[in-house]
Amino acid sequence: MSAIQEILAKKIVAVVRLDDYSRAVDVARALAAGGVSILEFTLTGRGALDAISATRKALGDAVCVGVGTVLKAEDAEASIDAGAQFAVTPALRRQVIATCVKRQILILCGGFTPTELLEAHEAGSELVKVFPAQLGGPKFIKDVLAPLPFLKLVPTGGVSPENARDYLTAGAVAVGIGGNLVSNKLVAAGAFDQITAAARVCVDGIR
Repeated sequence: MSAIQEILAKKIVAVVRLDDYSRAVDVARALAAGGVSILEFTLTGRGALDAISATRKALGDAVCVGVGTVLKAEDAEASIDAGAQFAVTPALRRQVIATCVKRQILILCGGFTPTELLEAHEAGSELVKVFPAQLGGPKFIKDVLAPLPFLKLVPTGGVSPENARDYLTAGAVAVGIGGNLVSNKLVAAGAFDQITAAARVCVDGIR
């Protein structure tokens, strides 16, 4: 399955934002064991590119690994070279969209206003990330989709097992879940069983 097919089928992108990615493969295994197999490693942490390569090598097709917080074209290039299967931006970054389109890699470009979301789509972002989603909530997604029903929106930021279903019901095609799944604290403690349990709760939450 391609990255977009996986995301549309599984509905949850785990946003893994760690300070240090040395335990990335363990995190990926824990999430996959709980049923969450689409992972976004953000470039805000140390060793994110190595984490992408190592996770793809260790887990193969059991996971779909992307890169997050991509702000520049060169970061997108480096991430794709490391094996990223999709890229995510927090804001409208045209040069990143152009790079991903050229490299034939799925891009989830971030935006918040209807103008930004539409511009991201028109620039080539097949899926458009709504960030920070919690500012508008599920009703905002529904309101945006009324005049722009062709947008494939992925709300991220403040999405939890309790409200994920509401976003999907409002018309989102998938959700990004971060802090409610993985935290620096859990990883530092080696509490991978808790990460697996949190993943299961999120999967149950969207059913």
